[in-house]
Amino acid sequence: MSSQDETRVRELQTALRSKMAENKAIADSFKVEEGTVIVSSEQKTAFDKNMSDIREIKGLIEGLEQLKEVSTWGDSESAASVAQAHAAGAAADINQLTSREIKTIGQLFVDSTEFKALNGGRNGANMPAPWQVNASLTSYNVKDVYTALPTGTPGSFGTIQRDAIVTPPTRTKRVRDLFPVRSTTAAVIEYFRQLGFTSAGGGTNNAAAVAERNDGNTVFVAKPNSTFSFVGEQAPVRTLAHWEAAHRNVLADEPQLRSIIDNELMYGLRLLEDNQILNGSGSGENLRGVLQTAGIQTYSWSSGSAVPVPDTKADALRRAATLSFLAYYEPSGIVMHPNDWEDIELAKDKNGQYLVAVSVAMGGEPRVWRMPIIDTPAIAEGTALVGAFGTGAQLYDREQATIRISEQHSDFFVRNAIVILAEQRLALAVKRPEAFVKVTFNSAPVAANP
Repeated sequence: MSSQDETRVRELQTALRSKMAENKAIADSFKVEEGTVIVSSEQKTAFDKNMSDIREIKGLIEGLEQLKEVSTWGDSESAASVAQAHAAGAAADINQLTSREIKTIGQLFVDSTEFKALNGGRNGANMPAPWQVNASLTSYNVKDVYTALPTGTPGSFGTIQRDAIVTPPTRTKRVRDLFPVRSTTAAVIEYFRQLGFTSAGGGTNNAAAVAERNDGNTVFVAKPNSTFSFVGEQAPVRTLAHWEAAHRNVLADEPQLRSIIDNELMYGLRLLEDNQILNGSGSGENLRGVLQTAGIQTYSWSSGSAVPVPDTKADALRRAATLSFLAYYEPSGIVMHPNDWEDIELAKDKNGQYLVAVSVAMGGEPRVWRMPIIDTPAIAEGTALVGAFGTGAQLYDREQATIRISEQHSDFFVRNAIVILAEQRLALAVKRPEAFVKVTFNSAPVAANP
């Protein structure tokens, strides 16, 4: 072999080593998750191109080596020349590199039946089955160790651990829990409200003891006539909804985000529902909340007894419950702000004993005067609602809260974005306003002088 050919062989060997090193770096950058190799399209393209160059260079070197074997040299030296020794060493290096390259994880991946099933991308981007890494057939677990990696990705040793997203805490108690709930297919709930015997503008209760005959015993006595008064009311079904936009690729890469978005949207509806049930103005598309319904009773903390000691907030709740009892409706629950409930739970006597039932202090069900407590920021601090939620009012579910997804919004389709919509439809009918009492904690009664 001429010196020109030897120089060419060395150049080809250098090029071969360079291509081999590039492909090894690409193969080492493949992600392996639970035994499955994940390869991007850019990585595959670069890997395939290098493999094609490696085969071409290897063929050229083998051709030159065969030419060397059939060449006739001018002497018959038994000992190998320096050039031959160098060429033999280079050939050994080539064989070692070639053998090692064939065993890399990247080469095994592109030669696998799973990867070939993609048919160069013509059969889609998803393999019919994941390719499993067989460590005994690869050099994946015997990589060389470098003191520094080249620029790009990966830029350093080590793996990344991504912890789960910590979602904010949610409100667990709901005003809805105090109501009976019915399903409806109507858009408007119509009902009649009975005003009662003694309500303003209502009927009169004339029930009385009646004798059989009058004083002359000749005419049977007529029985008294009582009248009832009814008023027609409507409770329209209202829609509560909101939405969030997300990119399809983000949701595909982070499946946990989808469930978080769904849960947060549903939770937002629950918060709005609590506020609407209590405080809805009834105007526009708002529900008519209980506190905004005409005819509910009121009680002020300052109206309580001051002898022998001032009323507590718990006393005010009990006096408000009496008003509901007097309207012939047994109160079934209390809604109040957490700060007001805290004052009741922490109230102590002169001996430091809690005034509320011991079971509440020990973590039992929150109750006062036998009524369950819903402590929620949905009601304003300083206000409480006592009432017969089971009979005085009714919730109707037209459509329970649901999640819908669509890309048919604006130009979301071409942007690969989607809309996630949370929506519910419901109605609230307060059929007996007098069954509810609004309590105002404005100021405590003052104890009388002894």
